[in-house]
Amino acid sequence: MLQDNLLLIISLLFAVTMLSMLSDKLRISYPIFLVIAGLLISLFPGVPRITIDPDIVFVIFLPPLLYAAAWNTSWQDFWRFRRPIGMLAFGLVICTACAVAYVSTHMIPGFPLALGFLLGGIVSPPDAVAATSVLQTLKVPKRVVTILEGESLVNDASSLIVFRFALVTMMTGQFVLWKAGVDFLEVSVFGVAIGLLLGFGVYAIHRWLPTTPSIDTGISLISPYLMYITAEHFHFSGVLAVVSGGLFVSYRSHDALTYSSRLQSQSVWSVLIFLLNGVVFILIGLQLPSIVRGLGEYSLGSAIVYGVVISVVAVFIRLLWVFPGAYLPRICFKKIRMREQRPEEKQVFIIGWSGMRGIVSLASALAIPYMLSKDIPFPHRNLILFITFVVILCTLVLQGLSLPLLVKWLKLEVQENEEEQQLSIRLRLATAVLDHITGEYGEEATSIDAFNRLKERYERMVQITSKKLEKEEGKEISPTFLPRYRQLLLELVAVQRRELSQMRHDKLFSDELLRSKEFELDLEEARFRRVGKSTSNQA
Repeated sequence: MLQDNLLLIISLLFAVTMLSMLSDKLRISYPIFLVIAGLLISLFPGVPRITIDPDIVFVIFLPPLLYAAAWNTSWQDFWRFRRPIGMLAFGLVICTACAVAYVSTHMIPGFPLALGFLLGGIVSPPDAVAATSVLQTLKVPKRVVTILEGESLVNDASSLIVFRFALVTMMTGQFVLWKAGVDFLEVSVFGVAIGLLLGFGVYAIHRWLPTTPSIDTGISLISPYLMYITAEHFHFSGVLAVVSGGLFVSYRSHDALTYSSRLQSQSVWSVLIFLLNGVVFILIGLQLPSIVRGLGEYSLGSAIVYGVVISVVAVFIRLLWVFPGAYLPRICFKKIRMREQRPEEKQVFIIGWSGMRGIVSLASALAIPYMLSKDIPFPHRNLILFITFVVILCTLVLQGLSLPLLVKWLKLEVQENEEEQQLSIRLRLATAVLDHITGEYGEEATSIDAFNRLKERYERMVQITSKKLEKEEGKEISPTFLPRYRQLLLELVAVQRRELSQMRHDKLFSDELLRSKEFELDLEEARFRRVGKSTSNQA
């Protein structure tokens, strides 16, 4: 039994890697491609029937995915766009839940309002990975990406709270509005507090204890689970605990982690998140046969109609919400007009169209209990599962595939001049280094050739960067030699690699020394390619 389960897990991981490569070839965002692939694979005879345990999703998958998203989110940008993020993550989730509740109640026979809110809480939160994975390959303004990432960090918590209240109402038959509001605040505030408290503890370990890169990486892997499980143990929001703790640790990571810890952690986390996301999305597609078999008394046609209607409602409510949410506060409050730049209609529409649903919705639906009481089965459970799957499929595939076409058709302009900011950072760093050499090593810089060459190197860097900044400010075209120069740098790295290979073949030097030099070349190549890619994106 253990070997069979292990073989199934390994097969899923292998399928994820292969299908991800194929999605790159086809230029389709891998979450969309994996869902479709999982759906097609499930139709083949002999494929083992896989069911998702919601506890596995909430406890195993969700904490690291949220923690990684929080780690890669700028706290400065998150706080800067806190108003639109809050309106989407809380206001839109509640509005969507209400709209879905009333539409489903009037459309589905015998569907009570409490079940409608339960379904609304399930399908209301867009998926974090789906939108960003599509947008990261496109040339879109940073504001759009920041708002979508910030929304996805918080909306899971608000939707799960709505889901929890609706489920309690179904189980007990009682709902008190003011008590639900108080409980909402309590769950949210104490969830954030637990996350910040544990985040500070994690920061203190990284900062003041004699850790190693491996220990730092291990602690970073443990942290999201510790935050989530602790908060959920006290019946508070584990999602907000992970998000707040992740944002805090990420904000202080520059003075808590060494360069080697950051490099190692980044490598480990990139692999982990890739595999977790891949498995999650392919599992969504593999769920279809078991969900269809569970429909029972409902016909497949009517269930599809219900799912499509709910999908349209979710998409329509989001589009209806984003435009008043973007412009009404500016009309009502002068401070907002003075503090914030007016968002373009094209950007607002892209934010409204980026409402793809994902694994949190499916896991919430699966978390519905089978029995309402000892002798009464939970009503409409199978139908809710199927509707959720249809909403995920419609929004993820239709919106996800059309999003790149819309971005291209709308001709979104990227106004952020990252090239100028990079030049300014380089100038300040080079100036600081030059001042240090002149102040602390002035005598050596004039008498020792090695010190003098180092000083001259940074002097040239200051001069070249200053000239480039002057041209940027004058709106002149950047030097055309830069792409050719970066090509030369990459070719020189390749030349050194070939020479290292020859040294390894000749067995003239220690293999350990050769590996160390190869690692240095890896870092150089990564830096050259990252800078070149960043510049080309601005071209």
